[in-house]
Amino acid sequence: MWGLVPLFWPLLKPAGALEILAHRMVWSLAVVAIALLVLRRGRWIRELLADPRRLGLITLAATVITVNWGLYIWSVNAGHVVESSLGYFINPLVTITLGVLLLKERLRPAQWGAVGIGFAAVVVLAIGYGRPPWISLVLAFSFACYGLLKKKVNIGGLESLAAETAVQFLPALGYLLWLGSQGSSTFGSTGAGHAALLAATGVVTAVPLVCFGAAAIRVPLSTLGLLQYLAPVFQFLLGVVYFHEAMPAERWTGFGLVWLALTILTWDALRTARATRARLVQAERLARAGCPTQAAPADAAAPLMGTGAVPAVDVAAAPVRRETAPD
Repeated sequence: MWGLVPLFWPLLKPAGALEILAHRMVWSLAVVAIALLVLRRGRWIRELLADPRRLGLITLAATVITVNWGLYIWSVNAGHVVESSLGYFINPLVTITLGVLLLKERLRPAQWGAVGIGFAAVVVLAIGYGRPPWISLVLAFSFACYGLLKKKVNIGGLESLAAETAVQFLPALGYLLWLGSQGSSTFGSTGAGHAALLAATGVVTAVPLVCFGAAAIRVPLSTLGLLQYLAPVFQFLLGVVYFHEAMPAERWTGFGLVWLALTILTWDALRTARATRARLVQAERLARAGCPTQAAPADAAAPLMGTGAVPAVDVAAAPVRRETAPD
């Protein structure tokens, strides 16, 4: 569903990106609020309001994801689907960089190599575009920062989205009311079908997120991380095959370097995961035999998250733990 979202935003024309974004905020809160009422999950609200630090982080996260959502909607409707897909391809590399710079994480040699290849890809693409791929970079950095903030907040997926859209709600509603007073709103003035599509932005936001959260408790984290690459793959294919965006040789080269970097990250993550599982199995056998065992290092115990991890997988799990909705 996330990968096919580029087919949805053009249906909302003639609404502009800001109007679509505002409707997405308003209707997302409505959908999530109904879900929370049905599930009878409301005690978290009092706890959040009593914690100014977490409330501040939620507000900052809502601001960052607003930038991400707004730019993504604009880029798709402005004919930059391929460049926007690149943002989510390079997001794991940006997340790694943030982990090193802000969390002082240590990387394995393969991960350093992937980061270097990713940097080279950005240079090649900048030459190809005649400018830095700023749409891709802003999407990647905003989403990576969002994941980092959500890691610190650490509340459930639905609850997190509800809190963020609650922060967004009043500014978004105020903007929509202002548009209406100026006679510039397309909601209600372009037909019932158009109004229904604008209202459906809440469903488009919430349903993939709920499905992802349900899947995350049923499949291994490594599998979840690999599946997360499908969204930008679908977006890229739509940009090239359906929207017929130009792909000169230098762009293919840049994308090829990004895919090479992601292949290295994935191989390194799976290799580390297998080695860690083998060590844990051996430790259990030794424990049953009564032999002393040495505790596995922190990064070995969770090879796909935290220190030495592949942040693509860490961020992919975010909708469950930190509520990161890429689109």
